[in-house]
Amino acid sequence: MSVIRFALLGCSKIAWKHAESLQRIENAQLAAVCDLDETRARALGDKYGVASYQDYHRMMSSEAVDVVSVLTPSGAHAEHMLDLVRYRKHIVVEKPMTLRLEDADAVIRSCDQTGIKLFVVKQNRYNRPVQALRQALERGRFGKLVLGTARVRWCRSQAYYDEAPWRGTWAWDGGVLMNQASHHIDMLLWMMGEVESASAMTATRLARIEAEDTAVATLRFRSGALGLIEATTATRPKDLEGSISILGERGSVVIGGFAMDRLLIWEVAGWLPDDAAIFANHGENPKEAAWNHTEYLRAVVETINTGHRALVDGLEARKSLELISALYESAETGQTVSLRFRPAKCRLGVRSDD
Repeated sequence: MSVIRFALLGCSKIAWKHAESLQRIENAQLAAVCDLDETRARALGDKYGVASYQDYHRMMSSEAVDVVSVLTPSGAHAEHMLDLVRYRKHIVVEKPMTLRLEDADAVIRSCDQTGIKLFVVKQNRYNRPVQALRQALERGRFGKLVLGTARVRWCRSQAYYDEAPWRGTWAWDGGVLMNQASHHIDMLLWMMGEVESASAMTATRLARIEAEDTAVATLRFRSGALGLIEATTATRPKDLEGSISILGERGSVVIGGFAMDRLLIWEVAGWLPDDAAIFANHGENPKEAAWNHTEYLRAVVETINTGHRALVDGLEARKSLELISALYESAETGQTVSLRFRPAKCRLGVRSDD
């Protein structure tokens, strides 16, 4: 397999996770890093012995790169990806792919037209308990699905939001639904299937931000099953959980922990030999830092080398973006929103100059 060379655009905390993960992957190599903040870019580049840049056009023109990872603030993702396609390098982008559905469609179309593979980071799909749950669903072990629940009870202080001026803004970030709960919403869709309609209420209770720090939502899936989402960054004094529950006519599974990384309940009818060791083999992720990011990026390298389809490409990532947009639309209008829809009142990604 060929060595796949990565350039990182954006050198904030998440970039350090990506850089560390790449060191553990055979046939992956960190080639260069870039950030408008020269000090931040140099710190990451020096740590791993690669060149650092402030201008990503200069980086892409100067370095031998196979993939560019877009790790900039959420509201800048679309602009950066649409600008980067000219270099015809594959793109990895941290969640969310974009803030607006129309931008997501433009990015997907542009990547398709230039033959670029687009990978949207949903690393929790590689959590060991999540993989076990997905395999059980694919085998039909749950029968008719009844109820899916996602719960995010995290603590984000005012200091967290004040750390970067874009956090919690409509134009650049969104609130708890788009930022913190987007992984859990993606997981609910991956397990339960497409949504027919959604209704949501939001509130800004403790954080001084534009968007919401607390939200609840109800879903009706196309299968007829129902769904619940509870999400807040106003949990005090510390994080409680990030969980998902799937209930069906022949079984119930609950995955909890901080980020859907610990198996709590496994009660599935039609016992199989693997079930005896389910907690031992799939009970939780290894303790290695950024383990699931490593697994995600390992799959990126394999996908590029084999030509297979990515687990989370642009079309797959668009599903959760559409649902989150629908939840914001519902919160603004007070109405149940049917999927598919075109946002009218959703404020995500809307800037004052639009």
